[in-house]
Amino acid sequence: MDNLNGLLAFVRAAQNESFAGAAERMGISASAVGKSVARLEEKLSVRLFNRSTRRISLTDEGQLFFERCQNIVAQLEEAEQELVRISAVPRGKLRITAPAIGYRILLPHLPEFRQRYPQVELDLDFSDRMVDVIDEGFDIAIRSGELSSSQMMSRRLGPFRFAIVGSPLYFAQHAAPQIPQHLQHHDCLRYRFPGTGQWQEWATNSPIPPELPLALSSNNLESILQAALQGLGLAYVPEFIVRNYVASGELISVLEPHLKEGGKFSVVWPSSRHMLPKVRVFIDFLTEKQVLC
Repeated sequence: MDNLNGLLAFVRAAQNESFAGAAERMGISASAVGKSVARLEEKLSVRLFNRSTRRISLTDEGQLFFERCQNIVAQLEEAEQELVRISAVPRGKLRITAPAIGYRILLPHLPEFRQRYPQVELDLDFSDRMVDVIDEGFDIAIRSGELSSSQMMSRRLGPFRFAIVGSPLYFAQHAAPQIPQHLQHHDCLRYRFPGTGQWQEWATNSPIPPELPLALSSNNLESILQAALQGLGLAYVPEFIVRNYVASGELISVLEPHLKEGGKFSVVWPSSRHMLPKVRVFIDFLTEKQVLC
């Protein structure tokens, strides 16, 4: 690096015929330019400039060296400008991890993102396992709940509500619950967290039976949803994944006034990494599209 600094100082001094002119162009002091050139001369064991109190001029050796070096400096500047131009354009593989059900959040918006940023390659991991974003090399994670790691930065995407739903087939055989306590008379489809095996709480404004009647349990929300559609029981799931089924009549939502406020999703990324353009534009895109709305 010292050699490159000395080379640049030499070329700028030769172009300006002045250490002061080179210093102004480089944004450093004239003495720093002079010292860099002196170190270069010492390394090469040759004098590059004739010095006087008013000006400097190239020696014969300096002129020969300058003719070669100015092309090198020009190429370095061109390479630097090209690198800046490339790094400013979102490009490359973007590794994203999200909950297994997260494809329902992301996929409807990805065609527009790809249209805007065709040089970004999306590498998606949809899983309910506990992912170590940093150790596993992910650029971005979609997470629900509160952020606990100081190694991560976050931006909130938006809140979501839960719904308790069942199919018309199920309700043809069971009366719809009117209050949370009525859940003790229903077949329940329970989600358990893969990492801990704990049940997802059915959060209501009034107490529910501590042990809900269990018809089926799973560590995958998609399977819980499909079981509800097949009439196997009632499911407690994020509202956004059943919105279309409720609108079409394939599922019926119950106990809506009795459900507590749901959760929230955030997009998170490692705080220790420089935010590359591909990361920045994806985060901005998710925020712009309000993906949970």
